[in-house]
Amino acid sequence: MARKLVIMGAAGRDFHNFNVLFRSNPDVQVVAFTATQIPDIEGRCYPPALSGPRYPEGIPILAESELASLLERRSIDEVVFSYSDVSNQYVMEKASQVIAGGAGFRLIGARESMLQARVPVIAVCAVRTGCGKSQTTRRVAAILKKAGRKAVVVRHPMPYGDLSAQRVQRFQKLEDMEAQGCTIEEMEEYEPHLRLGFTVYAGVDYAEILERAQAEADVILWDGGNNDIPFYRPDLWITLTDPHRQGHELTYFPGRVNLLKADVVVINKIDTASPEAVDALRANIYRLNPRAAVVDAASPISVEGGRAITGKRVLVVEDGPTLTHGEMKYGAGVVAARKYGAAEIVDPRAFSQGKIRKTYASYPGIGSVLPAVGYGAEQIRDLEKTIDAADCDLVIIATPVDLTRIITINKPMLKVGYELQELGRPDLEELIAGKESLWPST
Repeated sequence: MARKLVIMGAAGRDFHNFNVLFRSNPDVQVVAFTATQIPDIEGRCYPPALSGPRYPEGIPILAESELASLLERRSIDEVVFSYSDVSNQYVMEKASQVIAGGAGFRLIGARESMLQARVPVIAVCAVRTGCGKSQTTRRVAAILKKAGRKAVVVRHPMPYGDLSAQRVQRFQKLEDMEAQGCTIEEMEEYEPHLRLGFTVYAGVDYAEILERAQAEADVILWDGGNNDIPFYRPDLWITLTDPHRQGHELTYFPGRVNLLKADVVVINKIDTASPEAVDALRANIYRLNPRAAVVDAASPISVEGGRAITGKRVLVVEDGPTLTHGEMKYGAGVVAARKYGAAEIVDPRAFSQGKIRKTYASYPGIGSVLPAVGYGAEQIRDLEKTIDAADCDLVIIATPVDLTRIITINKPMLKVGYELQELGRPDLEELIAGKESLWPST
């Protein structure tokens, strides 16, 4: 009889593991997915169009809180852990729960789940979410463009809507995001690439996405999500680290895997971190992965009209996932507020509305900044209401997406930008140039 499996996930790695390893495997029956981290993604169905002929009714997606009863009710044989950016302690707590419930607990190996492309792949990953993958991916894309190589970006999945419709998504212009009903979280990742003229793929079925992307690319640029490992086998594996969360490179899953496997490790945000934290992080990198090239980097901010911040009471809006499961206490917006001498960073919690209030309840460590969460229409409306209700002189927007295209902000506002800046040698350009497999043979 087929072994009965449950796949624990967060609408991304879980679907990929199913598609690659289990969809056509007659020895297993996937009874359910469980979902967490992302609001309101449970209660759906992984549809028959994606689950294949072995699952004519699709596969239910249940809340992770139902896992214990599911193990007992369905006599589950094995649970496959398939999401990212969680502590090692958390992983073992889940393993203990599963084992106590009578099932086995499994982590999928990197080699098992990676697909092989016909064109070179550069992967940009991290030890935690919020380390600076996005600006690093943009920097790598610019290097490839300068060298005459056509790079196509493939983004780690964020399928929070109609899964069948999101099977393969291709974005070439800003209007494509609206046409495909993207959330704020998706727009934050896609928009900067589109503004620079790069095509972006994302979706659910990454084998089909690979076929489409490699048909039009000289190089595929894997733009990772959270601290997950890449879905495609990299020719060059770049891992971002963050001295503001020094020590997390050792204790978060699967971020430590990214550090162990990296060809290049970037120590980012050196300009705003303490020298002691940078030194401790560097020592951990050399101890775990002495073969990797280490690139020192900064993320300098830019604020047009930044002097308007001086003496003002400001509301700071930062990237959502970085503050929630990324556990950062602040980002570029707070750095800008402090740099330009804001009189006060207004605590938005007193003004939070609806689902934004629930976000603070779920992540009480966020602090006095507003996470730009917008996984659905109701959450987006509540974000707009929260900004509108806040008692402040000025709103500082430090998200990669242009929020004014999505919500109405009836207050004076400034936008903070940030890009990767390598410090010293080696830099990414010379490391990419030196990787022979990325270039056509002569």
